[in-house]
Amino acid sequence: MVTARKTGNPVERIKDEKPGLDILDEIHELAAQHGGWETIDPGDRERLKWIGTFFRKPTPERFMMRLRITNGRLTAAQLDALAALSRRLGSGVMDLTTRQQIELRDIQIGDVPEILEALRDIDLSSLQTGMDNIRGTNTCALSGVTAHELFDAAPVGEEFTRMFLGNRDYANLPRKLNVAFTGCLENCIHAETQDIAMTPAWGPDETPGFNVAVGGKMGSGGMVIAQPLDVFVRPDEAASMAAAITLLFRDEGSREKRTRARLAFLLDDWGVDQFRARLGERWGRPMHPAGRDARYEHHADHLGVNRQRQEGLFSVGLCVPTGRTCADDMTELARLARRYGSGDIRLTVSQNTIIVNVPEANLPQLLHEPLLSRLSPNPAPLMRGLVSCTGNDYCNLALIETKSVSRQVVQALDAGSPDAHPLRMYWSGCPAGCGNHHAADIGFQGGKTRLNGEVVDAVTIFAGGSTGPNARPAQRLMERVPVSSLGAVLPGLIDKLRASGFEPGEEMSVAGVPGADSKA
Repeated sequence: MVTARKTGNPVERIKDEKPGLDILDEIHELAAQHGGWETIDPGDRERLKWIGTFFRKPTPERFMMRLRITNGRLTAAQLDALAALSRRLGSGVMDLTTRQQIELRDIQIGDVPEILEALRDIDLSSLQTGMDNIRGTNTCALSGVTAHELFDAAPVGEEFTRMFLGNRDYANLPRKLNVAFTGCLENCIHAETQDIAMTPAWGPDETPGFNVAVGGKMGSGGMVIAQPLDVFVRPDEAASMAAAITLLFRDEGSREKRTRARLAFLLDDWGVDQFRARLGERWGRPMHPAGRDARYEHHADHLGVNRQRQEGLFSVGLCVPTGRTCADDMTELARLARRYGSGDIRLTVSQNTIIVNVPEANLPQLLHEPLLSRLSPNPAPLMRGLVSCTGNDYCNLALIETKSVSRQVVQALDAGSPDAHPLRMYWSGCPAGCGNHHAADIGFQGGKTRLNGEVVDAVTIFAGGSTGPNARPAQRLMERVPVSSLGAVLPGLIDKLRASGFEPGEEMSVAGVPGADSKA
């Protein structure tokens, strides 16, 4: 366990005063206290994040609750229940996140105990979905059903989650920890941006398992690519290896400055060789060197109708533009999953959803359901690759509104070029990078600029980002472009990028692209 230490870090002081998970025992008292949210101690407002409850400055009387959907898997019954809670106790607004989670908007603090109890009843949790914890584990949304996987990695994510969820040994890290386990060969989860990334590989004697990389991140300072540890683990060892890495980070990661507290900075301080050696001491037995990477070069989003590995069954991936949806549509999605599939639903890191186990005979009727006119399995090219952070309507860090603006921009571009090649266009409202804009073909980071003497919403534009075997951060092209000018700027920029030889997922050169690295 972590012991108290002297530090100038205010969050560490809050954790030293009282462990974050203690708030779970106090939530009934907090919810019932006279004065509501205004009388909650600032330290307790931070601790509420240990139970997935977030105070939001743009909506001060209402909270957001982030739900843990391990591996992005849930049932129709669970989704039905979440939609009912959102409709009855929130505003009906539901967001699908880039970590395969669900967020409920506009929750009153007095209703949080009821929601926590309802989550337990449907075998879901909001524990440790915020602050200095292990966030929702990611895996391929089609794990177990796609023909393009070395093995199903979802059981590893489930095992690891059982190890840390509610366990105080894992509930006080220096900063958050993002973890991904994938057997998918199609690079669908941005593994290289994770603090712990385990990707499919052939090990000794062609044993299937994971290669291990650590220290990836998004956020301020840009995209950092996870560094290979030259370690291979079998699936039955993977959760224990992730636990060993987590506890090494817990004990040795810096707690002095929040800006230097991610696992990436411990790698910077130690180097890969020292990190591997220290991990080996904790592991306590020989570690196998990295195996042969089994992944393909391309990236898949798993949208549309795809044949499963199970004979006669299909998955139907539906685009949820920017991940912003509503309780009524999620209730209908649950009905369709029961009516046409097995009642199982998957969430993707691109903020979309998939109905799985659909018999071929059910496809025609499913594809004609009215909901699929809004959540399309065959979206327009740029809408297909659109991802957006929350934006400033709910997030106090965001400098601009992102979800509605990005949809408007993309809809206009798609209308002008309906047959264009898809591009991944990711929006983040601030440098924190929750929209993963550095991993996009074209990324947007929100900011402000002056236009005709007025301060207006603006974006810095990046291009050429990618994850997978050839991962690389996007390069900055243009700074402080007014959002109102994007309709005029982007068509020409996209044309110029393609004329320079850039294609989705391929490395690009800024040289020769007019407007690159310029200030609008």
